[in-house]
Amino acid sequence: MTSTPWRGFASDNYAGIHPEVLDAIARVNTGHQVAYGDDDVTAELASAMQAQFGPQAEAFPVFNGTGANVVALQAMTKRWEAVVCATSAHVNVDEGGAPEHGAGLKLWTIPTPDGKLTPELIDTQAWGFGDVHRAQPGVVTITQSTELGTLYTVEEVAAIADHAHGLGMSVHLDGARIANAAAALGTGFREFTTDVGVDVVSFGGTKNGTMLSEAIVVVNPDASPGVDFLRKSSMQLASKMRFVSAQLLALLTDDLWHRNASHSNAMARELEARVRAIDGVSVVRPVQANAVFAVLPPTVTERLQKRFRFYTWDQATGEVRWMCSWDTTLEDVHSFADAIAEEMSAEAS
Repeated sequence: MTSTPWRGFASDNYAGIHPEVLDAIARVNTGHQVAYGDDDVTAELASAMQAQFGPQAEAFPVFNGTGANVVALQAMTKRWEAVVCATSAHVNVDEGGAPEHGAGLKLWTIPTPDGKLTPELIDTQAWGFGDVHRAQPGVVTITQSTELGTLYTVEEVAAIADHAHGLGMSVHLDGARIANAAAALGTGFREFTTDVGVDVVSFGGTKNGTMLSEAIVVVNPDASPGVDFLRKSSMQLASKMRFVSAQLLALLTDDLWHRNASHSNAMARELEARVRAIDGVSVVRPVQANAVFAVLPPTVTERLQKRFRFYTWDQATGEVRWMCSWDTTLEDVHSFADAIAEEMSAEAS
């Protein structure tokens, strides 16, 4: 069964699987391998992750980003501890209450103008240590790139890690779009993780060309005891793990992660440039990775969504989000920008 191909800007999850990832799955589909991660492919992935994050790093492949975040944060916290995050963080607004329901976690949330935490903002919730009436702040989680498309600099992550560690807290980085961040910053992964004190990373692959593979990368083993047991009890341990590991290994081979992320970032910059030239369209956030946030008249948004899929981010302000993917083409961008121009012109007439 096949469906009619169509293009949209709703989510980088809408894109298909990169051909090199599909080839990698097919290549490991021969013979028998030991199940549950004791296979040759997962061992090769472990070495590849160590090359990216340092020799002490341990990688635990999982099925999805919510699984990576929930298992990682549960391993990083004691039963009476809480997680400090931005109000806009994926763990707070987009995981269906999984951190609370699945891990029993309290989230201390902090409003931010740009999706980014700072040491000063962290202090608004990281207090009450020793107070039995308050869930004890145990972990700071940040997202790179953020849900608002912004980036933490290496120095900003270092400042957060230093501050959190000084408070006795550990640091988790939600890297659903970690490749887009690294490509935009012009760094590898370890420069804003291992080298600056991040303890555990949720490493994203699905938004950058894989089918269903993410990983928990433990940079500091002391920060997440029992993650292997929690992965199993949280239903995130794949029996035929070689097929999950092969996808992530493909991303880390021949810089596929960088090629894909650089392309999606470039398409977002092209889209930004195109729509900024359209009267009445306001790009309202800096375009630093592969997301463009803009404000349109609601009637224009309604008509456009019948032609291209994308999400309304804030109903009250009319803000929308457009995501570019590894397979977004210049033709896609130009067709979409032309459609926006047409609808804005119709609105004005």
